[in-house]
Amino acid sequence: MVEKVEKDEAEWRKILSPESYRILRKKGTEKPFTGKYYDHYEKGVYRCKGCGNALFGSETKFKSGSGWPSFHMPISEDKIKTEDDHAFGMVRIELLCARCGGHLGHVFKDGPPPTGLRYCINSLSLDFEKETTETTEES
Repeated sequence: MVEKVEKDEAEWRKILSPESYRILRKKGTEKPFTGKYYDHYEKGVYRCKGCGNALFGSETKFKSGSGWPSFHMPISEDKIKTEDDHAFGMVRIELLCARCGGHLGHVFKDGPPPTGLRYCINSLSLDFEKETTETTEES
């Protein structure tokens, strides 16, 4: 069970930039091909900008050509939740952070193996934690 993070609107506005607030809390979308992580391929973990929940590993990121960072699977199914989205006359599957309920993006059934899914995510809903390797010297 994921421990929930709950804040009122004033608290969210205080910790998020106006653009991240618009995406995470008001279900906005950033313009395609403009996001910080669209063409980003360092090794590490992508986390929810709202609460730090680890969402996607870099090994699942792929070039979709869609204009947004795309992943073929989350770190774990309990890190995310989905809801039907009928906005703008479309039928889509909205992707939310299971910990804070922040809007991340949408899931589409046109991704690569092994899942066939494309988790299409707004960069402004993410933070990236670079993989670090610790080396130890033997004495």
